[in-house]
Amino acid sequence: MKLRLALAAATCLALPAIAHAQPVTGPYISIEGGTAIENPVNGTFTVPGGSLGGKFMYRPSYAGIGGIGYGFGDGFRVQIDGDYIHNTIDKFDFSGSQTKVVGHENKYGPMLNLLYDIPVGLPVFPYVGGGVGYQWVTSVAYNGSGYGNQIATSGTEGSFAFDAIAGVSFPVLAVPGLSLTAEYRFMMLTESYKYGFSVLGGIPSGTAGTGTLKFGQESDHIFTAGVRYALFQPAPPPPPMVSPPPPPVPPVVAKTYLVFFDWDKYNLTPRATQIIAEAASDSHTSATTTISVSGYTDTSGTPVYNQGLSLRRAKAVAAQLVTDGVPAGEIEIHAFGETHLLVPTGPGVREPQNRRVEIVLQ
Repeated sequence: MKLRLALAAATCLALPAIAHAQPVTGPYISIEGGTAIENPVNGTFTVPGGSLGGKFMYRPSYAGIGGIGYGFGDGFRVQIDGDYIHNTIDKFDFSGSQTKVVGHENKYGPMLNLLYDIPVGLPVFPYVGGGVGYQWVTSVAYNGSGYGNQIATSGTEGSFAFDAIAGVSFPVLAVPGLSLTAEYRFMMLTESYKYGFSVLGGIPSGTAGTGTLKFGQESDHIFTAGVRYALFQPAPPPPPMVSPPPPPVPPVVAKTYLVFFDWDKYNLTPRATQIIAEAASDSHTSATTTISVSGYTDTSGTPVYNQGLSLRRAKAVAAQLVTDGVPAGEIEIHAFGETHLLVPTGPGVREPQNRRVEIVLQ
């Protein structure tokens, strides 16, 4: 149960990072520090009496790197680094024998690197890259013990260099623009170089004097951790446009016209003709799809007779609508006889309000 809860919590914490983490855009600065491990370097001591060759062995030491760069927003970054690498000499190995050496060297210089942040859909960005530059190497006080040797040397030489980089960055969402970084860097100097030195006790024969110390190509493994900060955060995207809801469709209101008839008649009066013309005119100017024409009678007369009379009244009104320009296909004719009375009455009552035709525009 505890494991499942931990996995659920980790998922909840990771989702916001996945949603918000973005490649670097614009200028940024970075600073890193860590451990430098130099590979063994070929070295040769040369004095008037001879020479001695072997390998310098180093202890893990330290390094610092500061950089300024620019991210293009698509994962690619260009970065100028200034590094300082301190390497501590431990031993000099020659002909299978080792002698303790007390001394160190310092490397420093600029490197121009091209990097790429790899989008992997996680709350971290792996990145790779590499570049070229120039490194100066300062050698300080190599004092050898063993075989009576005492050596003192110092000086500064330079070499072109290249590096290869692999790392990972973790955006800190609580501080926009800030990322934690962990990085591995392999750096190699392309040239060999030499220093002058003083010999007390002599190499190899015990003759005191001066000579040269030549180093072969050097290479370092550098492991660092640090921070990176994007200087100018891009403006957040505008909120998505939300279209306003369409205006409500007004309800369709049927318009009704009443045409009244004399008792036992279905011919149109002048007033009836005027009302029918008005209905026909309104049907042309409104969104009318159907015109319902329904005939009615009062309760005088038999139901069968009234049914026929109501139909004749409806047909008379429909014919006048066609005359007034209404297409016949839009007209629906209904006959209801003495049913659906407008004014409720008993049987056999001549009620003028019930002798009608209703025109409904729909």
